[in-house]
Amino acid sequence: MSTRHQKLERHSLAFTIMILLVASIGGIVEIAPLFTIENTIEKVDGMRPYTPLELAGRDIYVREGCYACHSQMIRTLRSDVERYGHFSLAAESMYDHPFQWGSKRTGPDLARIGGKYSDAWHVAHLKAPREMVEGSVMPGYAFLAASRLETGHLSNALRALRYAGVPYTDDQIVRAASDALRQADAEATYEDELAERYGDRVTVRDFDGDPRRVTEMDALVAYLQMLGTLVDTESLTAEEVLR
Repeated sequence: MSTRHQKLERHSLAFTIMILLVASIGGIVEIAPLFTIENTIEKVDGMRPYTPLELAGRDIYVREGCYACHSQMIRTLRSDVERYGHFSLAAESMYDHPFQWGSKRTGPDLARIGGKYSDAWHVAHLKAPREMVEGSVMPGYAFLAASRLETGHLSNALRALRYAGVPYTDDQIVRAASDALRQADAEATYEDELAERYGDRVTVRDFDGDPRRVTEMDALVAYLQMLGTLVDTESLTAEEVLR
């Protein structure tokens, strides 16, 4: 140990000041980029905020700890791109609070899982993972199909996200609860209304196979089926997508 360090440790006030100084520098380095985040994340065609049903599904995804085993960040490595698809774009997580990046992959990356499997496959997999994927260590979530989706909090959820920068309108906030139920109603014709509020890339259907009620399974499958589908990365290169 150096003599200077020993002297500093013997003087508690000076040592405290140095700790605060170093911590402050580290904090500034981490916080400063956030003030320019709107300029550093370039927008891409097709991105939109989550619909209330998708947002509810995302909240269930976080609640059940799915992020602990599944990342949503396809790296630019060839092995990632060949297995999962086009590498993730920063703008694809611009409405995520918090984002679902990471490198822990007990299960596969889910950034582009949307449309890869049918709704029925997702429901069966969530209910009994090992019946669909041999050797899977994923726990079952059959209870989601029996849990009615609570929608009373969705307006407040959208309002809170608007404070965080997600551009939800007053109309979207007011209609959040009804929009969540309507997106999972296969018998009704709400496509035009939802498309008017959230764009034409909104899927309206019964996601869990049980049209009698809207469940947490509906919400989670709706969220999974949306992941990676908003940006057309198959026909455009990264340079063409970015603006």
